[in-house]
Amino acid sequence: MTRRIFLSIVFGLCFSSMLRAQAPATVSTPATLGPYEYETKPDHEAFRAFNPRKAPAPGPMLLQEGDRLAICGDSITEQKMYSRIIETYLTACVPQLKVTVRQYGWSGEKTEGFLRRMDRDCLTFRPTVATLAYGMNDSRYRPFDVTNGRWYADHYSAIVRRFKEHGVHVVVGSPGCAGKIAAWVNSRAGTLDEHNNHLCALRDIAIGVAEQEDVRFADIFWPMYQAQVFAPGQHGATPERPYEVAGRDGIHPGWAGHVVMAWAFLRAMGLDGDLGTITIDFDSGQATSSDGHAVESFRDGRLTLVSSRYPFCARGDLDSDQSLRSGMTLVPFAEDLNRFVLRAKGKLSGSYRVQWGAESREYSAEELARGVQLAVDFPDNPFCEAFDRVDEAVAAKQAFETTQVKKEFRSREAQADFAKVVAETEAQRAPLAEAVSQALVPVTHTIQITPATP
Repeated sequence: MTRRIFLSIVFGLCFSSMLRAQAPATVSTPATLGPYEYETKPDHEAFRAFNPRKAPAPGPMLLQEGDRLAICGDSITEQKMYSRIIETYLTACVPQLKVTVRQYGWSGEKTEGFLRRMDRDCLTFRPTVATLAYGMNDSRYRPFDVTNGRWYADHYSAIVRRFKEHGVHVVVGSPGCAGKIAAWVNSRAGTLDEHNNHLCALRDIAIGVAEQEDVRFADIFWPMYQAQVFAPGQHGATPERPYEVAGRDGIHPGWAGHVVMAWAFLRAMGLDGDLGTITIDFDSGQATSSDGHAVESFRDGRLTLVSSRYPFCARGDLDSDQSLRSGMTLVPFAEDLNRFVLRAKGKLSGSYRVQWGAESREYSAEELARGVQLAVDFPDNPFCEAFDRVDEAVAAKQAFETTQVKKEFRSREAQADFAKVVAETEAQRAPLAEAVSQALVPVTHTIQITPATP
């Protein structure tokens, strides 16, 4: 491990200990103390023991047309939830990139395990971009020690360097947070705060790895931990209906937590989130749209479009930790990644009713002039049926990828002739991958704008 990464660990631990000993509960830690810049902490007791380094800002667009993305990680990746969100987003929301995806989640895996298998399981398929989500198991479910931090940095760095040797662009992800002590781990030790401090330390080490190797970083821990602290109160959690961002077992998130993970990785890839802008000019009687959306007709406030690019459709109970829509409240997913905007120009006054599909909402003239977020305001919209078909195809393909890597590649047949098993399983996977592409079809939809009844 480099001196730079090692010093970041030691200083972070020492400074965090100093804060626990000295800082009153109401003090918000400045973001500029010490040799590094630090995240600004909320004024809340739950953050006293933490002092995370400031995460690097997302860079410009990393993805190129035709990229092959490998999503790598432990059992949280093998849940096939954040990986599914990412693939569905890339397929439906930015289809012009023509990115293809494989997921490589493996339950219980540490960085050491993926380093051993990455050539055979992953590099065989020549990825051009890879996301890494390791650290939960690398923490060994015990308080932090410098030796383990060094071990994590060494193995994470080795994975990144191996990918770079093959021309792969890498996004290093931090671990998430824990909501409970893992009940199934016999060697677990320490308190929940100590475990989360360990995960936060590994997060800072992952930042150092990304900086040292000049690759991207996706911060999962810090936004997830903040959501875990504040979301129960914001969503009316009760003992009978808890809101657990880190999941029922405290380790494996539900859909809301996986939205946080997907958001972190998609932002780190540099996606700009501009999925479509539709502009209606009432003075000229004309309507225009951005790329991916074609105006078919516009008359008497009724606009019909044909769209080959979808917004991300997030539905479900707004107060459930098992809901994508609820997950969108934990991070600025809509603002950063899902801007599908309707804007009106011309002499506007009063208020207007906008109907999109079967749903309608009322907006002021000022709101329409600024632009309204259709995907947020209309969770049930004309894209949902087509979007679901894409998502279901992605789910089926990713399920096979787990079987392919964990079962078929470990079979006796693969030991005897790996290339043959690769060819046979790829023949099985091909129609599943084709089904993802075929599910993406243009959607014809209509927006009706009329003056609201006084």
